[in-house]
Amino acid sequence: MNARKIVLLFCIALFAVQVDAQADYQNFYLKSQNNSNTGMYVLGSWALLNMASGAYGMSTQSGSSKYFHQMNLMWNTVNLGIAGYALVSAHLTDPNLLSPEQMMDKHLLTEKVLLINAGLDVLYIASGAFMINKSKSGTKRPDLFKGYGQSLVLQGGFLLAFDLVLYAIQHRHSVLFLQNVQLSLSPQSFQLAIQF
Repeated sequence: MNARKIVLLFCIALFAVQVDAQADYQNFYLKSQNNSNTGMYVLGSWALLNMASGAYGMSTQSGSSKYFHQMNLMWNTVNLGIAGYALVSAHLTDPNLLSPEQMMDKHLLTEKVLLINAGLDVLYIASGAFMINKSKSGTKRPDLFKGYGQSLVLQGGFLLAFDLVLYAIQHRHSVLFLQNVQLSLSPQSFQLAIQF
């Protein structure tokens, strides 16, 4: 066999490995997006429920209950915006235009954002507890502090559970995928294998 044929066969084999690896990464990325989209539908549903009950409660309740519902309505306007933005962004992203590295980077960024959000959720809960405590110690607007504080504890608690569960799902997805990717380098060869 002459050198041209060997080079041509090598290029064809390398291209076949790259195409196969690209398809595997696309499957990984599509599953990752599906997990995130499901999470955003959950967050959006939670937001709509809280906005509806918040609007109703704000107009029918008084005292700290009124402020509890008011904060739930305002807080979940933001949650609905986040869920809507994430779903539209996912819909507009074409995985065929992403390299395997970009797909993995997007997935890992999602994991990092979920962990950062979980840390913020703890701050929301602590702030709510502080406000509830402040409402008992002679503040000028105890109903507002108590109602807003209770809302922050509720919303922060939900978001903490949401972020940690979605993180666990996404992290497990990446760990299982990466366990099946093997890369071996030696002076004589380069091999990428994806096990099923």
